[in-house]
Amino acid sequence: MGDRRIGMWFYSNGGGDKIQKNIIKKLREREITTLNNINLRNTIAKNSRIMHGDEKLNKLDLFFSYNAGEQTQYQMYIYQALNRVIPMINSYDSFALSEDKFHTSFVLRNNGIKTADYKLCHRDDGYELKKIIKKWDKMVYKPTDGWGGVGLTKIENEANLDMLMPFLNQMDLRYFYVEKFINYDNTDFRIDIVDGQFVSCYGRKASGTDWRTNVGSGGSVFVREANDEIINIAIKACKACGVDIGGVDIIYDREKEEYIVLEVNGIPAFATPEQEKIGLDFNDKKIDLIVDLIDKRTLKK
Repeated sequence: MGDRRIGMWFYSNGGGDKIQKNIIKKLREREITTLNNINLRNTIAKNSRIMHGDEKLNKLDLFFSYNAGEQTQYQMYIYQALNRVIPMINSYDSFALSEDKFHTSFVLRNNGIKTADYKLCHRDDGYELKKIIKKWDKMVYKPTDGWGGVGLTKIENEANLDMLMPFLNQMDLRYFYVEKFINYDNTDFRIDIVDGQFVSCYGRKASGTDWRTNVGSGGSVFVREANDEIINIAIKACKACGVDIGGVDIIYDREKEEYIVLEVNGIPAFATPEQEKIGLDFNDKKIDLIVDLIDKRTLKK
């Protein structure tokens, strides 16, 4: 029991350093040793080993990666290799899925979970995009791998599309992913789930000049209660995507009068000290559930 060792890479901004210390302390109480600040960028793979300094990461009992803002292609490549030989939270496959908006929507729809109507088409198929805008009236162009609302572009008519196309072509994209614009009240629900259990709900609302609720795009956070329907949708979405820890963004479609999933985030942030002051008090519960999950996943048979 006392020889369990895990690696961890956790974000430090917005109160993350304090959260990390709390997790390490609670793991130590269960006789689990944590090697923290294991940035996969600083690893070297040779033969059967993945080395971080003198540490053989492939000999750890688990790796816990929780840092959204500093992922590089090299890190992701090592993440994938490491997950072939040791458990990860979240797994590489589920993390990669949650990072891609098209693949997430495709999996959710195939599991009976409602999303915005979407289309993925080849970059040369401008005719298809023009057909879509005529049918949908308004749509949103989304980079499949963007986060924080970066790159989201609302297209309200064919003229907008004609203006956008040269810019997209310049970026040398292989495909375009668009979603039908949803008539909603410019607020969303962010539901946090850990290991299939509901942790918390809070709301985000767009600023007066924008339609995006992302905090990085000017949106703000507020205290919001979840109902059973929303919680069940979020739990199903995380299960469908295979994420152990997920933050599910849900909005209410006023035309269809139903909830739809916008996104499943594989690294949902804890409440910042500022957000805790306005009443977001879920950090302790989330920490305990994550520690329980790590304990369960590292038990030696």
